[in-house]
Amino acid sequence: MKADLILKNIGKLVTMQGSSNFKVKEEMNNTQIIEDAYIAVKNGKILAIGVGDIFGNIIGPNTQIHDAQGLLVTPGLIDTHTHLVHGGSRENEFSMKLNGIPYIEILKNGGGILSTVKSTRESSKEKLYQKAKKSLDRMLEFGVTTIEAKSGYGLELNTEIKQLEVAKLLDKTHPIDLVHTFLGAHAILQEYKENHKGYIDILVDEMLPKIKNMGLAEFCDVFCEEGVFSIEESECILSSAKKMGYKLKIHADEIESLGGAELAAKLGCISADHLMAASDKGIKMMVENKVVANILPATSFNLNKNYADCRKMIDMGAIVSLSSDYNPGSCPSENLQFVMQLGCLHLNMTPNEVLTSVTINAAYAIDRADEIGSLEVGKNADFVVFDAPNVEYLMYHFGINHTQRVYKNGKLVVDDKVAVYNKKQ
Repeated sequence: MKADLILKNIGKLVTMQGSSNFKVKEEMNNTQIIEDAYIAVKNGKILAIGVGDIFGNIIGPNTQIHDAQGLLVTPGLIDTHTHLVHGGSRENEFSMKLNGIPYIEILKNGGGILSTVKSTRESSKEKLYQKAKKSLDRMLEFGVTTIEAKSGYGLELNTEIKQLEVAKLLDKTHPIDLVHTFLGAHAILQEYKENHKGYIDILVDEMLPKIKNMGLAEFCDVFCEEGVFSIEESECILSSAKKMGYKLKIHADEIESLGGAELAAKLGCISADHLMAASDKGIKMMVENKVVANILPATSFNLNKNYADCRKMIDMGAIVSLSSDYNPGSCPSENLQFVMQLGCLHLNMTPNEVLTSVTINAAYAIDRADEIGSLEVGKNADFVVFDAPNVEYLMYHFGINHTQRVYKNGKLVVDDKVAVYNKKQ
């Protein structure tokens, strides 16, 4: 069999190969690096991985040969928590935050999530598409090849559907693969402030079945937090979603230790996200039930809040992933490389642990570890060439974009830091 593409002269190839679909504890530092390597691709899948230039037998008349010039190559990065599709932005609140005005006051004056809900409801599909595409291009140029995209800025059926339909269209037209999550339980609107049950009934009886029947979302998520959805309310929503065939995620223990981590373990969520206030009992239960601890350090950075105790979670045996939480309020940044650097600087993770958390463990957090997250024969040929000599340099030299090239399904989609997927190759 002849290769479509061979990337040769790779200085260090981080394969992330291992015995399972995720890495924990000491395994997170075992990234399986091959020096002086090559990757061969056929039909968008990895055909072969080897050392040196002994690939002559798989070169055909149409094989493209690209030179990695001795640089670092890793699996494509995976961002497993984004609020990609939304209208408007909230820079008008920035000065208020800097002046110490509490979020609740901003919310009372029509700001916060209510502002984004209003903008999203008023935006056309085309406007939402173009805005989200711009963000996806930025993510791609930072080396991200797969993301999870949540709804949650409609809080009524038609706008939630609109968000999810835009994400579905982007999945078809953009190189980045999108995993779709319904987050209708993102907030409580003023009209349901004294009637949570009324809104939950709409979620369970109308939104969840309709969106499932339309095939718009694979996962269901809930913002379980003081003043949003309680443990009991979150369990009701997620249990109903599970019965309908949704896989589960949960925003858990971000501010208050409510027991969101425990609930994630009880219900078999694939991930619990945020976890700054998670209890040791909850983390232990997550470990026992293989629930991913998905940590979002750029949100802590932007809000100037405490960081999750990621070091403790790793030492306890948790499956840890890192994500951006890209959204217009608490984390208006598409830069997953900065998130990785925060993993080292504020979460006390090693560079190898960080890279594990945005590749193979992230793939597991969206139920895609059989396809992506590591470089192995038969898996999708998603990989990044970084203008760096090693993994440590990615974390050490912070605040810049290290990406040189990105390959998605074996196709060059970013070259010299610029997206080129819409150009003839």
